[in-house]
Amino acid sequence: MKTLLWGALPYIAFVLLVAGTIWRYRYDKFGWTTRSSQVYESKLLNIASPMFHYGILFVLVGHLAGLFLPESWTDKVGVSEHTYHLFSLYGGTAAGALLVLGILLLLYRRRTNTPVFRATTANDKLMYLVLFAAIVLGMVAKLMHTSGDGYNYRDSIAPWARSLFTLRPDIDAMTGVPLMYEIHAVVGMVLFALVPFTRLIHMFSAPLQYLFRPYVVYRARDPERIGARPERRGWERTRS
Repeated sequence: MKTLLWGALPYIAFVLLVAGTIWRYRYDKFGWTTRSSQVYESKLLNIASPMFHYGILFVLVGHLAGLFLPESWTDKVGVSEHTYHLFSLYGGTAAGALLVLGILLLLYRRRTNTPVFRATTANDKLMYLVLFAAIVLGMVAKLMHTSGDGYNYRDSIAPWARSLFTLRPDIDAMTGVPLMYEIHAVVGMVLFALVPFTRLIHMFSAPLQYLFRPYVVYRARDPERIGARPERRGWERTRS
């Protein structure tokens, strides 16, 4: 079971993520979308959607820093384990709470708005369930180890996560990891495997080109020239 969970499942999830994304791009380009329902309701969406997206962005950055920033690096800059634990606890809890609240508002909107609910697919329901479970389990795991320096996952889970990139997973590093952290990790890998087959696929098509496109210049109208110009006789010279 240890080999399956910590040695095989990460690569299975990665293969499904990559292969599913390629398949979706080749055969379902028209379905590669958030399937936005803003046309049905926008007031609540304008509140819930930013909460959800900012929350998941903060959570993702926190996970990347915690798993792939070695403890020796933070020690060199003078950040003690206790300081790191407090930052992770309060910052992670705040980001998780923002994300959970955003998901709950989106679920409430989806369930109470009839057109939005009718546009909900089975994949949407599965995605919300797994995503919500992953976030809540992570918060519960963190809050169960708040005393002292908490559980130092950078001595166990983080080395295991980094070892996956060497194709030599350190399965023994997961020995002794609290059960709630293990469940959170498994659900997280399942979530990654589901990404290509749900609306979460739109994360790979963020409009980053908007950051680099030229400015759109708007010029004020001359108040004396507002309205249709009077017709002129004859040919007019065109401008290139």
